[in-house]
Amino acid sequence: MSEKKPFEIARETLKQLSVRKLAPTPANYEDLYSEVSGVPAEHAFPAERLRSIAQELPARTPGQQRQKGLLDSAIGQLNWDGVKAALVAYGDCSAAVPAQGNASLPPPSVPSPGNGSLTAQSVATEFLEQVARLIEYALPALGNDDARFTEQTETLLKAMRQPDADVLALKRMLGNFGSRLSFAAEDQAEIRGTLLKLLHLIIANIGELSLDDRWLQGQIDALLLASSPPLTLRRLDDVERRLKDVIFKQTEAKGRAFEAQEEMRHMLATFIVRLSQMTESTSAFHGRMEESARRMEQAKTLAEIAPVLKEVVTATRSMAHDSLHVRDELRGMREKAQANELELVKLHEELDRVSTQARHDPLTGTLNRKGLDEAMEREVANVRRKESPLCVALLDIDNFKRLNDRLGHAVGDGALVHLTVVTREAMRPQDTLARYGGEEFVILMPDTPLASGVEAMTRLQRELTRRFFLTGSEKVFITFSAGVAQLAQDEAGADATKRADRAMYLAKRAGKNRVLGA
Repeated sequence: MSEKKPFEIARETLKQLSVRKLAPTPANYEDLYSEVSGVPAEHAFPAERLRSIAQELPARTPGQQRQKGLLDSAIGQLNWDGVKAALVAYGDCSAAVPAQGNASLPPPSVPSPGNGSLTAQSVATEFLEQVARLIEYALPALGNDDARFTEQTETLLKAMRQPDADVLALKRMLGNFGSRLSFAAEDQAEIRGTLLKLLHLIIANIGELSLDDRWLQGQIDALLLASSPPLTLRRLDDVERRLKDVIFKQTEAKGRAFEAQEEMRHMLATFIVRLSQMTESTSAFHGRMEESARRMEQAKTLAEIAPVLKEVVTATRSMAHDSLHVRDELRGMREKAQANELELVKLHEELDRVSTQARHDPLTGTLNRKGLDEAMEREVANVRRKESPLCVALLDIDNFKRLNDRLGHAVGDGALVHLTVVTREAMRPQDTLARYGGEEFVILMPDTPLASGVEAMTRLQRELTRRFFLTGSEKVFITFSAGVAQLAQDEAGADATKRADRAMYLAKRAGKNRVLGA
């Protein structure tokens, strides 16, 4: 039987690595190569033998414990220099321990600056300092409500920064700290979840108590969306800016509505006063007329009748003047009431418009998740009523994180806006565009079967290729991967979106800049 050639042995070795599911490390490859070729393996670094020796070394003092740990680390890294430095330093530590019955041995000499023990000690000190900083960085996320945990953390950090730290003692302290840390992290996660539930409950109750205020519903929807996981600072900042603008406009509109209501109340009070005055004037006029009639009946001559007629004419003129004055005043009040009514109608329209802002993404102006849910509900209802096809497309910009990292978030935002502009111009009027999250968008295409939906997204890809995004003097070509799903009979809109999402991920894995149907 002829001997195998080197390339055949190498190929069989790689095959065995895959079959046995071993990590492709040099040691595993060397062992399998020796096994396939039939030649005994000679390891350049006797790691296993050195580990067995290290296990037999005593660790009675903190110095020995530390150097033994450094020796294990050097063996794991196949580092001969590290092994040598750790063994030399371990020998110095052993010399510092007097043998039984020989307590008169002189103390060990201080190592020189060039000794390897100082290098190992500096590495250990730096490592402990890095761990201490890592703990300090994690503390703000855990809060400071638990005084015992805070005290335990301070004690641990102080011990880790001691010049001659006891490794075994630090190990025990780290173990206890890890257990307490897990409890604190679980408490913080539970507190956060409970607070979110309470916030949702409060917001929902506000909505239930304000059924007549349609303008408030938009704010409630935005708050519920903002407080839903996953929470990001950028997302919360966007919603905060929008809500501040909405609150300002609502406060202004509410103030104007209150002023209009107060003016209407004042006009009604004035009308009642004038009506009362008219009643009193009419009663007085009738009294004077009756008195004049009685005097005229008793008059014998024209000379006696003339003064009575003069009083009647004067009273009649006064009554007519008062009537005209009241009529003009009431007419002015009616015109003002009509103007106030128109103002209130405009205010309600403004409040409704402000409420709809909470259903749009502030950056791109497209619908947000809340607006998408409402649009999806309408489109699905139309599909059930008309029995027409509906396609749901979910697209995700390719390499968007790389774009943000290379050119900054401002350029990334500009790319999102550019994609939105091109998409809107390529869409039909009956199509709906919504920002699904991050760099993902959803397009609802009514009266569109699956093949036509895939073709529409492919046309959008070509349009983006022709219309590049310009940032400064650099041309940035934006591509996306998309999945398209046609709503099935009795299928929920959310399920169709999930199918489109899975197809989009398959398009990503197939090489990006692709459109796949679900």
